[in-house]
Amino acid sequence: MAEMVPNPLYEALGDALRTVEPLVQEIEKGIEAPYQHFHSGKVWTGPTAKRFDAELAHQRTRVRGSGDKILSDLRQTLTRTPRQVTEEEAKMIKRRYGLP
Repeated sequence: MAEMVPNPLYEALGDALRTVEPLVQEIEKGIEAPYQHFHSGKVWTGPTAKRFDAELAHQRTRVRGSGDKILSDLRQTLTRTPRQVTEEEAKMIKRRYGLP
């Protein structure tokens, strides 16, 4: 039986998730504060403000949906990726994805 070693792809995906997750949270917080401030009713009113509000709400929804999708996809891929592989498979994975 071949010796099993840590899967370099599993490790890279875990690193990516740990890097991306706080960035997604930062982006979501970055749009949420202005959105809430704008909705206080003290920033801007009128027809142009209503159009801007609609666009801001649309962009906020896109940001939140995109971030959720990215994180979900990364988590699913990580879940499907074996933690260990044979040494030969690890070498092939490193070559294929340019991993150290």
